[in-house]
Amino acid sequence: MKITAIIIFFIYYNFTYSQQTINPFLESIVKQFPNVRDTAISTNGNEVFFSAQSVMGNTSAIMTVTKKDAVWSSPKVVSFSGQYFDIEPFLSSDGLTLYFASNRPLDSNSKEVKDFDIWYVKRQSIKDAWSEPINMGSPVNSKNDEFFPSLTENKNIYFTMDNPQLNKKDDIYVSEYHKGKYTTPIPLDNSINSDGFEFNAYVSSDETFMIYTCYGRKDGFGSGDLYISYKSDDGWTQSKNLGDSINSNKMDYCPFIDTKSNILYFTSKRDNSKTSFDKPQTLDELLKEFYKYDNGLSRLYQVSVLELLTQKL
Repeated sequence: MKITAIIIFFIYYNFTYSQQTINPFLESIVKQFPNVRDTAISTNGNEVFFSAQSVMGNTSAIMTVTKKDAVWSSPKVVSFSGQYFDIEPFLSSDGLTLYFASNRPLDSNSKEVKDFDIWYVKRQSIKDAWSEPINMGSPVNSKNDEFFPSLTENKNIYFTMDNPQLNKKDDIYVSEYHKGKYTTPIPLDNSINSDGFEFNAYVSSDETFMIYTCYGRKDGFGSGDLYISYKSDDGWTQSKNLGDSINSNKMDYCPFIDTKSNILYFTSKRDNSKTSFDKPQTLDELLKEFYKYDNGLSRLYQVSVLELLTQKL
């Protein structure tokens, strides 16, 4: 069994029982923005993309930072973002294609925004500039909103769609890549989807497991929680909550697993702000509390998956 499969096996059976160490990711960079969500990391770990948003989350742009000699660069807006609502980057394994969701117009001569579609940009090499954004088109995109793309090595694409025609809320869909074309997207079955909200599915490159967010489920911890499912010969297994060692009582979403470093990255609105004090606080003390990392705003976090393996040995 590959090391990735072993690690994910322990995720499935031990997240509920293991006390994981949750740490901020890119803390000094993330704290420069009101809200930061979504994580896409290059295979070599030296390039990160994320969405930076306004306080109310109604403005969003895709940012990037790069690492050299163990030092992260200052964040900058990627060349194709900063005008429309861009969100949820996903980087191909070769680092040459970046997918994202956007409400930008189809016609570059228009400024009128539309529903959310999945777009992508390409580059010839890591050092080259990104192309102009390209809409994935039909059948992946539709008159509905499509979000959070996740592509496997065989080019199947998983994403979130809000389809009012089904009288349901957000669901996870898949469009398979067959003979050079994408098939009509279909919603995953009730092992993944429900009558509630399911969204932000990260699917492993070999399509063996999926981590995604379910909102308000009975076995949840108060808001959106991360769940995991495996793909077997019979389809996707019934999803399982990753437990309160990972999930908080706030929104936990937008997962990404770096199988090379065995780290799970995710976004969380967890809030550990103090609500009572033993004595009156000074201005500096209050500001420190107000601007602490886990203050209820969207922040990036990381947790080592390898801990699960070592605990079992």
